This record gives sequence, structure tokens and C-alpha cells, in this order.
Amino acid sequence: MDRVSLKNSNIDVKEIRKDFPILSIKVNNKDLVYFDNGATTQKPKAVMEAVRRYNEGLNGNPHRGAHYLGVTSTEAYESSREKVREFIGAEKASEIIFTRNATESLNLVAYSYGLNFINKGDEIVIPVSEHHSNILPWQMVARTKGAVLKYMYPNEDGRLTEEEYKSKITDKAKLVAIAQMSNVLGTKYQVKEISKYAHEKGALVLIDGAQSAPHMKVDVTDIDADFFVFSGHKMLASMGIGVLYAKERFLLEMPPFLRGGDMIEYVTEQDATFAELPFKFEAGTQNVEGAVSLSAAIDYLNSVGLDNIETYETELTEYALKKLSDIEYVTVYGPKDVKDRGGIVSFNIKDIHPHDVASILNNYGVAVRAGHHCAQPLMKYLKIQASARASFYFYNTREEIDKFVDAVKQVRKWLGYGRS
Repeated sequence: MDRVSLKNSNIDVKEIRKDFPILSIKVNNKDLVYFDNGATTQKPKAVMEAVRRYNEGLNGNPHRGAHYLGVTSTEAYESSREKVREFIGAEKASEIIFTRNATESLNLVAYSYGLNFINKGDEIVIPVSEHHSNILPWQMVARTKGAVLKYMYPNEDGRLTEEEYKSKITDKAKLVAIAQMSNVLGTKYQVKEISKYAHEKGALVLIDGAQSAPHMKVDVTDIDADFFVFSGHKMLASMGIGVLYAKERFLLEMPPFLRGGDMIEYVTEQDATFAELPFKFEAGTQNVEGAVSLSAAIDYLNSVGLDNIETYETELTEYALKKLSDIEYVTVYGPKDVKDRGGIVSFNIKDIHPHDVASILNNYGVAVRAGHHCAQPLMKYLKIQASARASFYFYNTREEIDKFVDAVKQVRKWLGYGRS
């Protein structure tokens, strides 16, 4: 692995990989090739060390305690919130709500905003390519409130055309919910343009950044997102920490999603008033350890550079697409132009079930995902049951893609189909 293993990258992959101990393990006596980053990324030593330091010297229950550890844990938690604010370009730290993951963030918006501000006849507009976590909450809201759930459909190249989104987002639209990057097609949707048009129609815009925030610069102010969500475990941090960004004026109007300790101002026998933002939406003892891990992960990503990461992954994906396109029995889904997609490559091998593909690749030490990827409506639209999915991160290499492609070429032979 050269220092600059792809032509325009400023990433020293060889040095970076030293920070990720798990990448050096063996699977079936083969070097691990970890291509399941769209599900969960691995952690660098810096993140694990930050969590260790917190647990050894700072751990306490935040916000309540006047003692040393109560204060230090509060400082760690709130400094993490400020780090997130800077990372996504929010105006105020009070607009950053910590959750368990992107799914909980989406449900918070659905229950707190959707059930209270979306009414009968209003329209909720989403792409058919959304993850289930950005479909099921809106099905619930539409069913409960008598609203209409409308779908936008990508074209054959996996992109949403201007004609499509403008025909679906009408004056009746109350909310447009869309992933910035599809977890199946890899498509980078033009959320800034879609957001602008939705706002012209009077709709609010929710952007699922679970697949985008780890891989590219995000500026919620520039794209004018009313709500933006993402998960820590997809960007080097621990599981169990997620983020909801929302514009302050909406958070002030929305009722709490969860109720209990730490989110109250005063409680009487029959009533309660709620704490100021952001604590109004953070009931109970929070995952300070997770917030610390997310802060350390952001520091690490910033040290590498999100622009460098996006450039490197674009070239890595281009290399993978070219290699796979040379295999006649492999079908790849999503945009053909690498400029329109991130480092997610979903594919099928003729006559072979994706679960068999993933199992056979595992024998070569290659970890990919297989199934419907929590996107069954998209699978039906694509007229497939499932797919295999390779997803890359900046610690992956071109040499790993070579191993992956070589293993793909062996799959059909394992099941008695010969070479083709």
C-alpha cells in the first residue's frame, strides 16, 4: 500500500491502517477485508483511548452532580455537543440533540413533530430508496393523522430527476424526508436543490445523513435542512450514540419525545414544565461515553480531512466499479457516474443468492453485507429480492478491492456454475 495509493488522494492509507487494530486480524486464515462500513465502521485507537480515559478518570452522572465527577462528565458531554455543532455547521449547540442512533432521531421527529403538526390531507414525500427507519415512522404518522405518504422514484441510473421531485413535491407537502446518500444505491441525492424547492412549496425538510456525514463535509445551514440525523457507529464512534439536529424554532414548538429525569424544569403532582433546549429532548441519564467517542471520532475525521476522505473514496469506488463491470455475470445497482455516488456498491451475481455470495466471500476473508438492507420497497422497485453490498471507508485499499474482485470471480465455481 503506497502512501498515495490513488491518484488525487492526500491520504496515507498505510499509516492510517496502523490506527485500526481490528483490520489486522485473520478470517479463515485470510487477511480481513472489511467492506461492511455502511453498516458499522471500525474504531481507531484514538477513539478507544478517549473512552478509556473517560471511564478511568471522568465518569459520572452529568448535569445533576455538584461533585468533581459530576462536573467533569457534564463538561465532557457538553463539549461533545459543541464538537458536533461545528462538525455539521449548526448555528447553536442547543440545536443538537443526542439520541441512541439515527433511527431514534427519525422517530423523535415523527412523534414530536409529525404527530403534532402534520394533519389530515397533508403530504409526506420520500424516495422509495429510503432505509426502513425513514419509512416506517412516516407510515405511522400518515396512518394516524390521515396524511398522504408519497414516493419519489429514482431513474434507471439510480438518480432522482428534477422532473420527478418537482412533480411529487406539491403545495400539499408538509414534509420531505430524504437520505443524503442511499444505503443501497450509493446515490448522492441533490439535497440542497431539493430542500430549496421543498421550502418554496412550504414543506419542511428532513435529511438522513447516516451514510453521508461519515464520508463528506456536511453543512446543515448551507443545505438548509430543518432536521438532520446521523449515527456515531457509522463514523468511527461507539454504538448507541446518535444525533438529531433541528432548527431551534421547531424544537421550541415540539413537545418532548421522552419524559422523565433531567428534561424537566418543575414537576407537581399533576403537571410539569420542561427544561430549556436541548435538555427538553434528553430524558434520563445520557450516554456520555458514547458522546465522548463521537467527539474523538470527529477529531480523527477532521485530522484526515473530509475532503480528502471523499476524494479518496470516490477514486476507490471508481476502481471497484471498473473491476466489477468487467465481470459479465455481475449486476451493479446505482449511478454509473462515480461523481453521483458514494462508496457503496450493491451487486448481484447471476444465479447466486446474495446470502450465498456473502458466505463464500467470507471464506476469502472478505466481509460484505447481504439482504434487503432495510430497503424492501426499493428491492421491489428494482425487481430483486436482495443484493450483496460492499461499502468502503478511507482505511480500505485498492489491493483489498483486488482481493474482493478475485473472490467474486470464484463464487459461481463454488456452486458448480463454472466460470460463468
